[in-house]
Amino acid sequence: MVKSLWESAKVSQLQTGLDSLVYRSNIIGADRRVCNYGGGNTSTKTVVKDFRGRDVEVMYVKGSGSDLATMKANNFTGLRLDDIRPLFERDEMSDEDMVAYLASCMIDAKHPRASIETLLHAFLPFNHVDHTHPDAIISLCCADNGKQIAEEIFGNRFVWVPYIRPGFKLSKMIAEGVLANPNAELVLMEKHGLVTWGETSEEAYAQTIKIITEAESYIETQFNSVKLFGGEKHAALPTDVRRSIVAEVMPLLRGAVSDEKRMILSYDDQDDVLAFVGGIDSPVLSQIGAACPDHLVHTKVVPLFIDWTPSADNVGELKAKLVEGITAYKAQYAAYFERNKNEGDKMFEAAPRVILIPGIGMINTGKSWFMSQVSGALYHRAIAVMRGATALGSFVSLSENESYNVEYWPLELYKLSLAPAEAEFSRKVAFITGGAGGIGSATARRLVEEGAHVVLADLNFEGAEKVAADLNAEFGDHRALAVKVDVTSEELIQAAYAETAINYGGVDIIVNNAGLATSSPFDETSLKEWNLNINVLGTGYFLVAREAFKLMKVQSFGGNMVFIGSKNSIYAGKNVTAYSSVKALEAHLARCIAAEGGEFGIRVNTILPDAILQGSAIWNGNWRNERAAAYGIEPDQLEEHYRKRTTLLVNIYPHDIAEGIAFFASSKSAKTTGCMLTIDGGVPAAFTR
Repeated sequence: MVKSLWESAKVSQLQTGLDSLVYRSNIIGADRRVCNYGGGNTSTKTVVKDFRGRDVEVMYVKGSGSDLATMKANNFTGLRLDDIRPLFERDEMSDEDMVAYLASCMIDAKHPRASIETLLHAFLPFNHVDHTHPDAIISLCCADNGKQIAEEIFGNRFVWVPYIRPGFKLSKMIAEGVLANPNAELVLMEKHGLVTWGETSEEAYAQTIKIITEAESYIETQFNSVKLFGGEKHAALPTDVRRSIVAEVMPLLRGAVSDEKRMILSYDDQDDVLAFVGGIDSPVLSQIGAACPDHLVHTKVVPLFIDWTPSADNVGELKAKLVEGITAYKAQYAAYFERNKNEGDKMFEAAPRVILIPGIGMINTGKSWFMSQVSGALYHRAIAVMRGATALGSFVSLSENESYNVEYWPLELYKLSLAPAEAEFSRKVAFITGGAGGIGSATARRLVEEGAHVVLADLNFEGAEKVAADLNAEFGDHRALAVKVDVTSEELIQAAYAETAINYGGVDIIVNNAGLATSSPFDETSLKEWNLNINVLGTGYFLVAREAFKLMKVQSFGGNMVFIGSKNSIYAGKNVTAYSSVKALEAHLARCIAAEGGEFGIRVNTILPDAILQGSAIWNGNWRNERAAAYGIEPDQLEEHYRKRTTLLVNIYPHDIAEGIAFFASSKSAKTTGCMLTIDGGVPAAFTR
């Protein structure tokens, strides 16, 4: 049940009415059962001083493109009410005219464009108005007998407004309905949501929670868990089995849904999802349509529901059904577009955003992990609405043409246009071994700064977790993931890629960077030392690349591998036979993979750095002492020794290598493969030839 989150002590410390509106909006958005991501709007009417020092009555309303849960004061738009109120006398007004008119009413040109539902707030004669999308209310508004049920719950305290798209006409209908009913406490918008109000911010919020609670309580009296979604047809598979299957199908699925642009995938097996995908009625219910207009842009009209009998023994059948299902979905979406398109419309990607699999759960797609989560979060709300609506009667949705017009509505598309431009590595997943170290962490940061999602694979799991936590705190949840990996273990590498697939759908870039270094005169090099270098730097690079190669082939849109070799890949260093030999192996292994990967669009290139002392666990161990001894100098003289032997007289740092990796992984090197790039300040003995 929805609970009040209002804390009077916090509100008492707020300075202005706008501050209180921000607080109210944030706690409304904090519970997605109350309001969808990006949806709903709130307002407050107050008096402010204009630029001449005069008192002006102003309404602050949520600006377009923001989310109630996270918005701040600068996300609201202030409008002069004296300019807006005369609009109530008009009979009609187009969306375009309304937007242009409201822009002229703004008290500050820097404010965001006002919500399309601004007039809904302005026309109601209350100081504080909330428009929300509560699960319980939308269940009522999406039930075929919703108005009759509303009379049982609310008596004569509500105004029922038939479905109409937001804008001038809907706003006027709501105001006229409220003014005509002296008992009105709320407005129910068919297939859309709830409007409530109050004379204070606290009263408005309390009324929102009260109305939702009344609807929730009634629905629960009608609910029959045995008949949920028609009863259970398929039980969920065990957790470990589900995850194993998802790891196997995700790269295939990612390739199938990625047409012109790659998609990031996420997996969801929460209890409500598992109950829905296993329901007898769910295949039909899921295809009725969206539970709320606000869902359409992120979930499309319907999800893809896979007709599959859950079993660990028929994963091959599931793969075939996924490919067939996505192909059919794309064709159906293209036909839907053609049937309903308006002049100038351009079709979105045709692949599904929500994929439902009995026994497994839900897979969501988006241009980023966050946006795939938005699609998933909205479908959780759809499941809750279908649960409630079917407890009351039958679930109904918008007509196909109205669904299309909402999905391709210019005012809705405007919100999407506010998103920042996509960067070089947007929609890309990078798997970085040695992710906790100097080069690995610098590379992760470099790629994330340009939009990538990164997996930090390291034997030092705590270090990788720290790097991931720092990146997520700065760039957003789940932009980085830490996994523990011993690159000499085939099983652990496969498990790490499985975790990558479950979290993001697959992999686009691998940085083969895990390493160590030892130093001994050749005749004192033990078999143990030799095997250690071979296992980590040779076999490890081979295993990491081979498993990535498999995933990239399944995804069918190519990929990038960058090997971190060494000056010693082409230069026979003193007292480093084992290390130099395996570094040479790495460079040639990269060329071999490049030769074989070309037909699949898989590029493989190598960076040859030298003496990266900063942030390196290798250089903080015996290696520093051993190399200093080889040159007959003290360990603390080593960095200056390396600087002086370069032709540029410079030291090389992790971020220098990260730049080279970013180049090879980017579109700037789209026609380069099998290449070696030296980043060593210019060591003549290591010039490639």
